[in-house]
Amino acid sequence: MSTTQSERLRGLLEPLVSARDLDLEEVEVTPAGRRRVLRVVVDSDDGVQLDTCAELSRDISKTLDDTDAMGQTPYVLEVTSPGAERPLTEPRHYRRATGRLMRARLADGGELVARIVSVDDEGLDLEVPGVKGRKPTARRLAFEEISKARVEIEFNRKPADKAAGEDDESKEEA
Repeated sequence: MSTTQSERLRGLLEPLVSARDLDLEEVEVTPAGRRRVLRVVVDSDDGVQLDTCAELSRDISKTLDDTDAMGQTPYVLEVTSPGAERPLTEPRHYRRATGRLMRARLADGGELVARIVSVDDEGLDLEVPGVKGRKPTARRLAFEEISKARVEIEFNRKPADKAAGEDDESKEEA
């Protein structure tokens, strides 16, 4: 996809996405046999509901039908939210992942797995899990120190507030 087509699609779709209080994260056109797939990824601080994706998909489809932005080649439109292991590339991505575990490749070549505690304009406050029974440690990481990062999927993690509530109940019973 040429830069001009990418810029044109982004310019065309951004107002539709913003009107629903969403962020346009990605616009990608890929070949798929005799067709192309136009994948539009949107997100917000509150997540994205399936109904919102469906409504936005109808709006985008109508807008694309009214323009020649996709040319004459048939395409399939996909409107989706980022996946669970999406890359963290913008401060808002880290903010939305607060409380989650992330894996980061550091600019100095190292790697770090830590929980995001808080995010500000300069970087992150993290909790690095302890090894072999040691307590977790706090660490500050500036955005410039991160070359690549993703959220790690945790299948058995309890929500922080639920886990804290369970601890309080067990203390009361003792």
